[in-house]
Amino acid sequence: MVRLADLTDGERDFLLGKLKELSGFDGRPWVTGPPINKRRVAIVTTAGIHRVGDRPFADGAAAADYRVIPGGVSAGDLVMSHLSSNFDRTGFQQDVNVVFPIDRLKEFAAEGVIGTAADFHYSFMGAAPPRSLEPKARQLSALLKKDRVDAALLTPV
Repeated sequence: MVRLADLTDGERDFLLGKLKELSGFDGRPWVTGPPINKRRVAIVTTAGIHRVGDRPFADGAAAADYRVIPGGVSAGDLVMSHLSSNFDRTGFQQDVNVVFPIDRLKEFAAEGVIGTAADFHYSFMGAAPPRSLEPKARQLSALLKKDRVDAALLTPV
């Protein structure tokens, strides 16, 4: 991944400007829950990954939807359709866990670090403006609730 210090001033300012769209989130949990070793955890990523047969993500800024990824998926069944030419896919190609740590999550469940891994996980396209994702994120929250998820591992890419 590129570091902010490696970007031109314009690119850096553009990316940092996106943070202003996120004002209003103070970092405090919205709800309390059980200890981590009792929680059901789902992965929510913005890596633009999906199963091989799924519909690819549309062009960057317009892609405000998500893809459902079953918990039993194997790394070989995942592809990345993140469209940015500035996006380095090398880590994903070498180890899916860099952007979608499903194997680590399963290991944590087996070791008792977390309660269980969710049956389903979710991927958005990271190029979309954050506020445009809110309607789909609200829809996704209902799916997480249905799967009895009480913690989400967010992997912003």
